Amino acid sequence: MGTVECIIGINSLKAQNSIQVQNKLDFSRSEIVSVPVSDLKLFLKKNKESDFRIKDENNKFITIQWIDYDGDGKGDELLFQVNIEAKKTNTYKIIADGKTPIPEAKVSTYSRLVPERVDDYAWENDKVAFRVYGPKGQKEAQEGIKSSTLSSGVDIWLKRTDQPVINKWYKGYLTDPMFYHKDTRGEGYDPYHVGDSRGTGGTGIWVNEKLQVSKNFISSKTIAEGPLRTIFELTYFPWSDFKVQEIKRVSLDIGSNFSKFESNFTSHSPAPNFTIGISLHKNEGLTKLNDRKGYYLHWEKIDDAFVGEGVVINPNVVEKSISHRTETPDQSNLLIITKPQTKLTYYAGFAWQKSGQIQTQDDWEKMLEKQSQIIANPLVLTIVK
Repeated sequence: MGTVECIIGINSLKAQNSIQVQNKLDFSRSEIVSVPVSDLKLFLKKNKESDFRIKDENNKFITIQWIDYDGDGKGDELLFQVNIEAKKTNTYKIIADGKTPIPEAKVSTYSRLVPERVDDYAWENDKVAFRVYGPKGQKEAQEGIKSSTLSSGVDIWLKRTDQPVINKWYKGYLTDPMFYHKDTRGEGYDPYHVGDSRGTGGTGIWVNEKLQVSKNFISSKTIAEGPLRTIFELTYFPWSDFKVQEIKRVSLDIGSNFSKFESNFTSHSPAPNFTIGISLHKNEGLTKLNDRKGYYLHWEKIDDAFVGEGVVINPNVVEKSISHRTETPDQSNLLIITKPQTKLTYYAGFAWQKSGQIQTQDDWEKMLEKQSQIIANPLVLTIVK
């Protein structure tokens, strides 16, 4: 599952009483679907947003989340979770009921800027956690402070709990800088090395057999965090020979192992490509590159357990992919080289053996292949009377 697009149709504008969701694939899916508020305008003309409720096919109220992109205090997009069998269509009722509380979720998504740890930006759900490095970290790294990181690579935190860890781990860091680097609490830890690599899903431009990359993000904006999805934006100072300005929007859905990355580029001169990378660390892991289906796999052992990292992308935008291996520290990366474009959308994620989600490389590849099918075949939503 991932933060994926939906195809929306409207059968009737006379009334909006239900939403049909169709799964055209031959496996069951649990996903977050989104409905633009413009498709609910007739219902909202008669009812308050705060009274909006959805019931599933068992006539039970389900968790919803409104996303306010422009910060005006009004919802721009409605989210709800669907669990739908293969080749089936589910119907969800739209209800106006301000008296019945929206069901509280047992798990949630979360993200925030972490000024107490040199401006990291961290995000998580019930499966995975990630972080990237901010302006204070760049400044300190350039001053030679060893605990800071100069990188636009993406760090992964290995979780084996469905409960949030970001605030707890950073709080522990304040008294013990190694707090979240030790797996002593049964929750997981951060043993993953990023350095100047791409980590899991960082971007760059591949030129003359070398990767040109940005430095740390210079600003961040949290758009949403809640029971179903967290969304934020990162802005990077112009980078590369082509003076590329990048604004990266990242989102993570509950239940998903994959963050969705949407990089918007403008440049002083045309870039030859935009490239997504996965660190190969010391070249001891295995890679699998599938340009036809658009998924890319790295399988490695970290400490005493295996981790699968991967990227999934629309194969139509890929020019080629390579496993670039070198003895230069942090420069070995699996590289997905894409056609130059103003907006690049891809999914990057991982699974850890100790989380219980996977046990073998084959398990991880199946997750990646399923994600590629989900991207290619979005759920079909129809608003009906």
